[in-house]
Amino acid sequence: MYTHGSAQKSRGLVQVALFSAIIVVMAMVPFLGYIPLGFMRATIIHIPVILGSVLLGPKKGAVLGGVFGLTSLVTNTVSPNVTSFVFTPFYSLGDAHGNLASLIVCMVPRILVGVVPFFVYQGLKKLLGDAPRRQYLCLGAAGFVGSMTNTLLVMNLIFAFFGESYGAAKGLAADAVYPFILSLIGVQGVPEALVATLIVALVGRPLLRFAAGGKKA
Repeated sequence: MYTHGSAQKSRGLVQVALFSAIIVVMAMVPFLGYIPLGFMRATIIHIPVILGSVLLGPKKGAVLGGVFGLTSLVTNTVSPNVTSFVFTPFYSLGDAHGNLASLIVCMVPRILVGVVPFFVYQGLKKLLGDAPRRQYLCLGAAGFVGSMTNTLLVMNLIFAFFGESYGAAKGLAADAVYPFILSLIGVQGVPEALVATLIVALVGRPLLRFAAGGKKA
């Protein structure tokens, strides 16, 4: 017999599959996952993970983050660049070799992108209330924190595990590696987070209303 519980489970699987498909398409189709900002390209591949976290909860969000991480692993293995060894254990550049730490850099931050935004959104919603303008604020904050979770963890884990080899691949002196990483966080990570703030706030509210309507039905 098809019960309400099995219907909810099936719906959840479909939702995860839809978000996963969006993540894979954005990651694999050239330029689709990026927004040109003139001086850089801001990635938006993590935004479906953030939205999935807010809408579906941290467990399903973690699954979506894992999908994001796997697409990064595949991309850096199949179409590597000079620093791909930090994201995949299956690529080496000279004396720099990918290893198990590469999987940590590739997967852990992306999984947490699917977890952290849910708690940011829920915490702020309890604190500020659920009025429309405040909901936009809660969603925007979830988008910003989710994006920065990815940037800060990825870049700092790269420094922790691969600082010397990453610097050599970039042609940097040892004492210039972390300042370079900080510059990337500021020049690329912050604009990406601002883009995520805007998109999650604008897209998240109608999705939440739609999800609420589906639950009532």
